[in-house]
Amino acid sequence: MGTDTVRTAASDDAAGRRREQRGWYFYDWACSVYSTSVLTVFLGPYLTSVAEEAADADGYVHPLGIPVRAGSFFAYSVSLSVIVAVLVMPLVGAAADRTGRKKPLLGAAAYVGAAATTGMFFLSGDRYLLGGLLLVVANAAQSVAMMLYNSYLPQIAPPEERDAVSSRGWAFGYAAGSLVLVVNLGLYLGHDSLGLSESTAMRICLASAGLWWGGFALVPLLRLRDRPSAAREAATAPGLRQLAATIRDMRRHPLTLAFLLAYLVYNDGIQTVISQASLYGSEELGLGQSTLIGAVLLVQVLAVAGALTMGRLARRYGAKRTILGSLVAWTLTLGAGYFLPAGAPVGFFLLAAAIGLVLGGSQALSRSLFSHLVPPGKEAEYFSAYEVSDRGMSWLGPLLFGLTYQLTGSYRDAIISLVIFFVLGFALLARVPVRRAIGDAGNPVPERI
Repeated sequence: MGTDTVRTAASDDAAGRRREQRGWYFYDWACSVYSTSVLTVFLGPYLTSVAEEAADADGYVHPLGIPVRAGSFFAYSVSLSVIVAVLVMPLVGAAADRTGRKKPLLGAAAYVGAAATTGMFFLSGDRYLLGGLLLVVANAAQSVAMMLYNSYLPQIAPPEERDAVSSRGWAFGYAAGSLVLVVNLGLYLGHDSLGLSESTAMRICLASAGLWWGGFALVPLLRLRDRPSAAREAATAPGLRQLAATIRDMRRHPLTLAFLLAYLVYNDGIQTVISQASLYGSEELGLGQSTLIGAVLLVQVLAVAGALTMGRLARRYGAKRTILGSLVAWTLTLGAGYFLPAGAPVGFFLLAAAIGLVLGGSQALSRSLFSHLVPPGKEAEYFSAYEVSDRGMSWLGPLLFGLTYQLTGSYRDAIISLVIFFVLGFALLARVPVRRAIGDAGNPVPERI
């Protein structure tokens, strides 16, 4: 009887864990539409066109009296949103660990971001400042919510399951992005037959991402559960002070910090490619919006397979080696992108296919690898620093991209400048002894990592 009771309890625990994992996947399903439809496809070219409408004769807009090329306004807005997130994420992460109440904080961040995204329906005419403000709010809220979402991973998946669980989460997100992009593409291409202007169709696509985000966020909020805090003694300090306190704590785990530095560098390149690729395609290569949407749809479809395939490769070769291989692929892909001829959609589709095959896996495996390096009880606090690397420090890439364009007037020069992030990130990650780092963090070391 005692043995049966133990088996029943273990079975119940496994069933509860799987239920939470399935709910966790659905936050990727909910929020990835924002990253795909808004940040990657529609908002860059559309907000740039709105800024150009408001620009002076020399092509400059003047937010707060600062002269900014209309073509750089979107990149600068992304950078500002990230700086805001840097100030907020460490505070929220420490509060989540201290109170053990991640779920209400996740819900608040998700619905602030969803509301700001839905509000993009009102972005029209020359309202570029409204667009910049909504982008800053939505992108910062997305960063905060993703930090909390990621911090659930070590709590809902034992070490041997994390690569697979993380990869499935990314696959869910890319599947949702593909589905909504198909609908968006139909709406955009058929706007004349529906009696809509091109601007109205794009604004509907932007707002629909916010509605999708808010609607499906209910699933994880119903299934995930809060856990008693193991760090109630932790105090929270304002923004950057809390981040500095987290980094100081990480100094007791220097190998965790070394991995985070490597991730900060190479993921800055990934995030900048994601946010600026459509702008590169439209402004430098002269491709139409339907071509750009089709290319991003191809990325989303192949990223589902890429994330799952790289998850399997990690089981055979280890997560670190698989990530290093993906960074080589990123470098070669950017180099090929520099030489793409203008007005040639086939080359852009091939570039999109290469990006899709490595995008999901490199992100999913980085997340699961970092989860092994987090000391127990500090998940949200450490993932706030991770999210600073994931999105929070991604102001540097867009800033470099924007400055390169401002100085040279060439988006080709801007896109090739991002190679430095992948080369340096590879060198830094190769030096991290991840097995020793996991043991030093106080976690069990998987057989293959």
